Amino acid sequence: MTQFRKLAAIAATALTLGSAAQAADIVEIASGDERFSTLVAAVSAAGLVETLQGPGPFTVYAPVNDAFAALPDGTVETLLQPENKGQLTDVLLYHVDDRKLTAEMIPTGANYFKPVLASERLCISKGAEGVSIADGTGESANVIIANIEADNGVIHVVDKVLLPGTRPACH
Repeated sequence: MTQFRKLAAIAATALTLGSAAQAADIVEIASGDERFSTLVAAVSAAGLVETLQGPGPFTVYAPVNDAFAALPDGTVETLLQPENKGQLTDVLLYHVDDRKLTAEMIPTGANYFKPVLASERLCISKGAEGVSIADGTGESANVIIANIEADNGVIHVVDKVLLPGTRPACH
């Protein structure tokens, strides 16, 4: 029995160490969830996989496939073409903050936040009804799932692709 207990203890330790070593970064989490297959394809096409696998911290406002499908016909296909890589990169960087911002860290009310796409701003509003993000078009995305923890940041799932444009008005 003693030998069995030693082996069980070694196996338990190995399992614990193995799970700790398997912490997932933002790209691994998104890649493992079918709801983000369009986002993952876009991140790959823009050459941002290594960046979002980096140490961070990052906050990613991750649109689900339905959000991409709601764009005008042909938009996603056009953005994924190699000659549009710069525009695709801008759109994707508009969804990333270079800090870890959990939902609890977002102040109540409407506030401007600076995404990695430094020339633009997002207006993030938090109230009793939840968190919404106004983009450069003046349209708003809703955070439908908050605080998916990654080892290099946090993901907030949104129901709309955020698009750069004129500065959104916070109200």
